[in-house]
Amino acid sequence: MNRRQMAATCLGIVASLPSSGALNAAGPKRKFTMDLCPGRIGVGSDQLRTIELASQYGFESVEPFGNALVKLSDAENASLLEGLAAKNLVWGAAGLSVEFRQEAERFDSDLKLLPNVARALQRAGVSRVGTWLMPNHATLTYRKNFQRHVKRLRQIADVLGDYGLSLGLEYVGPKTLWTKNRFVFVHTMEETKELLSEIGASNVGFVLDSWHWYTAEETKEELLTLQAGDIIAVDLNDAPTGIAVADQIDNRRELPMATGVIDIRSFLSALVEIGYNGPVRAEPFNKPLNDLDDEPAVAATAKALNSAFAVVS
Repeated sequence: MNRRQMAATCLGIVASLPSSGALNAAGPKRKFTMDLCPGRIGVGSDQLRTIELASQYGFESVEPFGNALVKLSDAENASLLEGLAAKNLVWGAAGLSVEFRQEAERFDSDLKLLPNVARALQRAGVSRVGTWLMPNHATLTYRKNFQRHVKRLRQIADVLGDYGLSLGLEYVGPKTLWTKNRFVFVHTMEETKELLSEIGASNVGFVLDSWHWYTAEETKEELLTLQAGDIIAVDLNDAPTGIAVADQIDNRRELPMATGVIDIRSFLSALVEIGYNGPVRAEPFNKPLNDLDDEPAVAATAKALNSAFAVVS
């Protein structure tokens, strides 16, 4: 099957999903935004094109690219923000530019560059940054790894806080990943709460993902223990059929509502009840989607997210 055929197939699958107009009619029932993060769906796009694609396909927010924003002059930044506002778009969450999971030299080097990136994000009006936690380690015990995460993430949070930025941490749930190395690390909501408590910074919270919530075998009731301010960003995905929860592979997911394996309704309804008002984006790590041309991939993602949002309308 070539890319054109694959695009037609993918779009055909989602053709019966609710339109963006139907979604917008129910807008007051939710506060979160439909967010475009192009790299997560296999789309290569710079900041300007991401804004154009988001506007064209009915998204409400877009991922800010910190390493691109830092290169803009004040005039270029102002022009970018003018275009964003003209298209009725807002910023989602930026990716953290610091690699804190590896050796000290890399961490220290990245941390020195963080103020410049954070300053650029603040200038652009961005308020959210997110990253993920590796749920295993080859040499560090849980306690030693926990202590290192607390120290490093507290340093990162301090810098981001100076520029009005919040940091979200995403726990990674699949058993196939947290058992992959000798030592297990944080891979559930409760453990992440413990990590956040120990970090002790008011600007640090969660990046939630329906995939990790599902693979951690968590419930809607656990989601409802959170408040809106605890959540920095949200990823929305479905899971392949015919695979036990314990056997799911982290980089083999589906677009939201594609299979019904994950209880998207319960997940999103909890976010509505909480009053979460940040970005919700798809991150399916899905080869058929990644193989599509850019615009069909964006269109398929938009329709899948619209379908998911419709279940809580």
